[in-house]
Amino acid sequence: MRRKTRLTDLFLGALTVLAVSSASGAEAAGTPRPIVLKADHLFDSASGKLVDRGVVVVAGSKIQAVGSDAQIPADAQVIDLGDATLLPGFIDAHVHLQWASSNNWYSDFFDHLMRFPAEQALHGAHHAKVTLEAGVTTVRDVASNDYVAVGLRNAIKAGMIPGPRMLVSNYAIGSTAGHADQDPYPPQRIAPAGPIQGVCNGPEECRAAVRYQIKFGADLIKFMPSGGVLSLTDPVDNVQLTQDEMNAIVSEAHTWGRKVAAHCHGDRAAKMAIAAGVDSIEHGTFLQDDTLLEMKRKHVYLVPTMSASYWTSQKVDTYPPVIAAKVRAASAQHQQMLQHAVKLGVPIAMGTDAAVGPHGKNALEFSLMVKNGMTPAQALIAGTASGADLLGISDQTGTLQAGKSADVVVVAGDPLADIQVTQHPILVMKEGVIYVGGK
Repeated sequence: MRRKTRLTDLFLGALTVLAVSSASGAEAAGTPRPIVLKADHLFDSASGKLVDRGVVVVAGSKIQAVGSDAQIPADAQVIDLGDATLLPGFIDAHVHLQWASSNNWYSDFFDHLMRFPAEQALHGAHHAKVTLEAGVTTVRDVASNDYVAVGLRNAIKAGMIPGPRMLVSNYAIGSTAGHADQDPYPPQRIAPAGPIQGVCNGPEECRAAVRYQIKFGADLIKFMPSGGVLSLTDPVDNVQLTQDEMNAIVSEAHTWGRKVAAHCHGDRAAKMAIAAGVDSIEHGTFLQDDTLLEMKRKHVYLVPTMSASYWTSQKVDTYPPVIAAKVRAASAQHQQMLQHAVKLGVPIAMGTDAAVGPHGKNALEFSLMVKNGMTPAQALIAGTASGADLLGISDQTGTLQAGKSADVVVVAGDPLADIQVTQHPILVMKEGVIYVGGK
């Protein structure tokens, strides 16, 4: 019995040693080596200045240290990128990853109508991938159908598909016949939309619409006080909700701790939305100086989406006549509005309205902002630190600082000398994982 007991003890002891060794090996295997990114420059999005001898030390999904004097771990993988600039991952505050426009509006109309939600989600997954590869590590998806954006957000967060960090609004909220409503399908064939799809009339229905979006996972609320460009039935700048309806939407969203983005081309609608307490005005095409000054006073962000005007102007003659007329009217005013906003000091965050233009071309927005009065540093801040502030995630990203998410974009040369280099990143890292370059 003693011999059996001793043999049993030895056997169990050996199993314990093997188990501990295996666990230690697995732990070591599961712990990635630190990564050190080096480049001649680093863009400090807090100050807007370029710093020489840029170094970012990454441990796991977080930034461990930043600066030329940062201690480099002995086992680190060092990637020296030479004549290049390290920047925070770009933040695009206005995208629609579910959709994409072609040069045929009519074809797009029927494609989006006929695709099953699962098929549309696969298109969205592709758009998410190319957006990330363009250097955009965070997006605010401001309107989708069938909860496709929520599905994309959750799949990306779970590591199932590559894509940017996503904050989503689900359905945009607006009035019957407004820019958030369906196109005028015969009601005998397609049922009219209601609050669950964001279409509301009267303050209580609008509160219900907000609650439905939150119930199904919305991180923020997007609503439509003003008309839109690419819709068939509404003028581009008319007011589409009453002040009581806007107040109900904004107050309900804020009660639930959600920020609110207001789609406004028209100036009067924007004034009403600002009075209701919105956090950002999207597009802002026809905003007047007094409205811009009120935005500055209340720290309401402008997300100008210059890319939307750029891409729609390229194909204006392909649209139905009623839409083409709205494109021409909006394009004539959009640049002037942004120039005034820059001079007046309105807070600005970068947003592209990607889907109106191609996904993966997000950084074109930086060049369009610079063309219309912003310095390259101001444009880059709009697409990094200011974007994080608007989205309420400054504690996670937007600047290259120890403890924040390892979201890093590297571009060749100096983007303050040539902003167009942002359109061709040579390395893209999100949460410590390299998706472009680095080999």
